[in-house]
Amino acid sequence: MDMWILWLIIVILLTFLEVITINLVSIWFIASALVSLFLSFMIDSFYIEFAVFVLLGLVLMLITRPILLKKMPRKEVKTNLDRVIGMEGIVTEEIAKHKIGEVKVDGKHWSAVSDTKIEVGATIIVESIDGVKLCVRKGEK
Repeated sequence: MDMWILWLIIVILLTFLEVITINLVSIWFIASALVSLFLSFMIDSFYIEFAVFVLLGLVLMLITRPILLKKMPRKEVKTNLDRVIGMEGIVTEEIAKHKIGEVKVDGKHWSAVSDTKIEVGATIIVESIDGVKLCVRKGEK
């Protein structure tokens, strides 16, 4: 079997893997496999071709991956807990200054703390989450 056929198969398999994952997993090794493919026409040593494949793939990955990851937009998926930040709610149990009270946000009851006293029935806005407690401030209404 000619070595160029093996390198062509490797390029095709790695390209397929990259298309499936879309996470920049094997793109550097596709490039290094292409170099090894062209090298196979000039050199008869599989060991040299394989060394070029591995070393070039690793070098390309180490040099370019951090740069590409900075340039690529990241989707920040909010978890169930994070999505309540910024939501309005109603105080169901009075919140004394730095004492735990209770609020209803997004149809669920939560323990909540605040820097100020907030009476039952008042509207609040969730500012952050501290452990299992919501940090809230008095709303506009």
